Amino acid sequence: MSASSMKTIKNRIKSISSTMQITKAMELVAASKMRKASEGIERSKPYFNILHETLEDIAKDNNDFSSVFTREREGKTCHIVIAGDRGLAGGYNNNLFKSLDIKDGDIIFPIGKKVVEHFGEDNVYTDTYAKAGDIKISDCHAIGSLLAKAYEKGEFTHLILSYTSFVNMLTQEPKTENVLPIRVEHTKDGMRNMNYSLIVYEPDAEETFAQIIPYYISGMVYGAVSESVASELSARRNAMESATDNASEMIENLSLEYNRARQASITQELTEIISGANNI
Repeated sequence: MSASSMKTIKNRIKSISSTMQITKAMELVAASKMRKASEGIERSKPYFNILHETLEDIAKDNNDFSSVFTREREGKTCHIVIAGDRGLAGGYNNNLFKSLDIKDGDIIFPIGKKVVEHFGEDNVYTDTYAKAGDIKISDCHAIGSLLAKAYEKGEFTHLILSYTSFVNMLTQEPKTENVLPIRVEHTKDGMRNMNYSLIVYEPDAEETFAQIIPYYISGMVYGAVSESVASELSARRNAMESATDNASEMIENLSLEYNRARQASITQELTEIISGANNI
């Protein structure tokens, strides 16, 4: 192997080492952020669970209850799709997009830049909240209010939430949940839940139910955003760990190749020296 080839290998080793330092740093940053994001998941669950239980209690214990938010209607479906703002996270975004069941005419409510890139700006309801990294609780409340009003007006008749569920550090699964209409079963034979039989809603159960809906939607969105962020960070950590391991393996193989070439070069030089000495 020539000296120029050995120099090329050495440059490749240097380049891969620099890349490995970057991937290792990204792995550590993602791991650090992921721990904080996983705490957000636990904080969001009690809020949503209480709201959901309250809505079910209002609806199922009132047999004469009627609400647009529980009624099945024909029409368009709005999909809240939560993905990432950046790449370098393995199959995190693509796996979610492959799991979607979106028909012609459906509405897309994007959270995450990759969603807008995937569907195009002309096919989305609004891109105001398209950057997932900037979503806060106040933004989720605004989203809940916006979508509740649009649903009540009949702009769409079904609301679906699609995101990536955080199972553990190694597993993240695309998930789709129904948001609206809320499906409830009324208490049989008109028997009311004794825990709520003395509750009187002002001005009435239907109005109270409607006022809680935006908070219910915002609770679901916030929980899904929390899980999606944790899933993205976990997927990025895993991807960067794999990239770091691959870079380390490539450096090891190239170093072995370089050492063999260097040994062969030294052997050739020694052979030439010995041959020259014998000819003297």
